Parts: sequence; C-alpha cells; structure tokens
Amino acid sequence: MEKKKEYPIRTGCDRGLCAAAIGRQDRQLNTYDWLADVPGNAESTDLVEVQFKHTRKGYYHNVNNLPLKKGDVVAVEANPGHDIGVVSLTGRLVALQLKKANLKSADDIKRIYRLARQTDMDKFHEAKAREHETMIESREIANSLDLKMKIGDVEFQGDGQKAIFYYIADERVDFRQLIKDLAAAFHVRIEMKQIGARQEAGRIGGTGPCGRELCCATWMKNFVSVSTGAARFQDISLNPQKLAGMCAKLKCCLNYEVDNYIEQGRKLPNKEIVLQTQDSDYYYFKSDILAGLITYSTDKRMAANLETITAKRAKDIIEMNRNGKKPEELQPEDLRKEPGVPVDLLAGDSITRFDKAKKKKKKKSSKQRPPKSEAKKNEPKKD
Repeated sequence: MEKKKEYPIRTGCDRGLCAAAIGRQDRQLNTYDWLADVPGNAESTDLVEVQFKHTRKGYYHNVNNLPLKKGDVVAVEANPGHDIGVVSLTGRLVALQLKKANLKSADDIKRIYRLARQTDMDKFHEAKAREHETMIESREIANSLDLKMKIGDVEFQGDGQKAIFYYIADERVDFRQLIKDLAAAFHVRIEMKQIGARQEAGRIGGTGPCGRELCCATWMKNFVSVSTGAARFQDISLNPQKLAGMCAKLKCCLNYEVDNYIEQGRKLPNKEIVLQTQDSDYYYFKSDILAGLITYSTDKRMAANLETITAKRAKDIIEMNRNGKKPEELQPEDLRKEPGVPVDLLAGDSITRFDKAKKKKKKKSSKQRPPKSEAKKNEPKKD
C-alpha cells in the first residue's frame, strides 16, 4: 500500500485560523488568505498584492523570487522612483483579485525591487509626516484660486518624489494653475486623482450607525450604485436621514439583501387585491416578506380588526373569491380556536407574602408622659 504523503503543519494554524493568513489588522481592505497554509501556494504565481495608504492597492511581479509573506514591507517600482508598501496577499488568490481590479494592460503590473531597508523606511516616515500639513496648505491654495473642489487626502510616495492629491468635485475643474502652485510650494511631482463621496469615506474611515466600522473602510473595494428601489423592496421607510450613510449617500448595505427580498416578494400576492369574507372585506396593511406573513385590515386607510395570515392562505382566499366563494374568516378552520383564559398561578397569594412583618412599638412622647414625681403625687391615697 502506498503511504500517504504527510505535509508539515505550519505554526499558528490551529483552531481554523492561520497566523500567516491574517496579516496586520491595522490595514484597511485586509483579505484573509484561506490558502496560506496550502503547500506550494506561494510558489504558484509570482504576482503579489501590495497595499499602500488606506484603500490603495497595487499588483506587482516578484521577479527576484523574494520569500515574501503577508505583512512584509517592500520597495516597489514607481514612476518616478520607488514606493513603499505592505504585502497584503500572495499566491493563487492574487490572480482572482487581479480580475476584480480590471487592469487594462500588463504594463500596469510593475516589479518588486527588494525588501525595505532602514534607509527606505527613514525616507518613508519622513514623507508620511508631511501629508497632513501638505493637505491643509493645499486646501488654502485651492481656495485662493476659487476652485470648486475639496482636497480630501494627500498621499506621498515612499521616496518623497511624488504626491497624490485626492479631491472631490461636482463639476469639471481646471486645476492647471493649481498643479503649478502645488509643485512650486512642495517641490514634488503632483498627481491629481478625483474620487467620490464613498471613496472619501473609505479613506477617512469611521463607524456606521450599525455600530461597526464602515464597510468601505474594511472590506469593500468596488462600489455599486444604490437606488431607493432597494429600500422599497425591503419595506424600509424612505427617510433620507436613516437611508443615508456617513458619506451622505445611500447606504451600501441596502444592496446586501435586496435580491433575497425580491425573490421572496414574488411569492406574495398583489397588494391591491382585496380579500372578501362573509363578514367583511380585508385590505392589505403590511407584510413580513422573509417570514411570508401578510396582515390585513378591514379599513383601507387605518388599522382595524387586523388579521395576519400566511401568503399561501391569502392565495387560497383569492382563488376562492375568483370562483365566487367567500370563506367565513381569514384564518383557516384548524387555527380558529377560542383564546383560553390565562391562569394566574399567584392569584390567591399576596405579593408581600415573603416580607417579614415588623411590629414597631409605639413610644409615647415625653410631652404626653408625666414625670414620675408628678405621677406619684397624682395617685389616690390609700386609706
């Protein structure tokens, strides 16, 4: 019999979570590499995913066959110079992520030079320390030029030779003079990149009304348009304050379950159909789409004599009405039970039966009680 080949178990891979797959949790859009502990996964491709500030990621060729793992700081090719990033994914999952990135040409995939040295890290930290001050000053320059735009974030390249300015604008902006002023002020190569309100929220981060960190700042990379139709399908109140997220746009989570609601909603009868019984007519009031329950009211405009039935029962009544029949009640016969009188187990017991009765002795006040000397004087004399 052939002996099965045993693979060594990597350290930190117990309890279903691999330490080599988790990586640094302080990074946004962190992807769990569930193939990290599979033998030969890292050698299956030379493509590596590298993450930079906030939500910016890039894909590079490991031409020097460096033993890279998740969390390594590397120096990668840039135009001009080099950039510093953190390895966020290796192996077969990078090819799948590459399809989502939708790169148009192979020239967009550059090379990894080396693992970051101490001199590289010194330049990197020096460049990062300038970002906040540069953003504030760039906003003042844009305001002086009367440009209708907002500079939301600034990202310096790892070697400090280039700076990316992320801005938001509703209309087209002519920022040719702005680029000249920024280059003269900061002495670096300037790149302007327009982003939307959702991308800005992802770069800044924050906590949503659900109490969790924003999806765009943790795992969501591709944004899909959200419409109010998603709220209508889920019977959510069309309140702009509740539907809007931290970016003042419709919440991305409205699209998470809308397909399930649409599928379940097809199993419910039309809201305009009136159910007729021998007693009265019932109008649609509300529904629980996922549970398949519908509540009907005898009044078309308000809640009156509410009855909740299943979607199957409603369809059966609609079919009976089409055939000219009317049931006695909305509820089926097997569910028509007289409500029992609830039994109070403590009806004959007192609420204070466990309390200890404390008898307090009444003490007469000193004003009412005469002194002993006077009491003796007032006593009748014995013969």
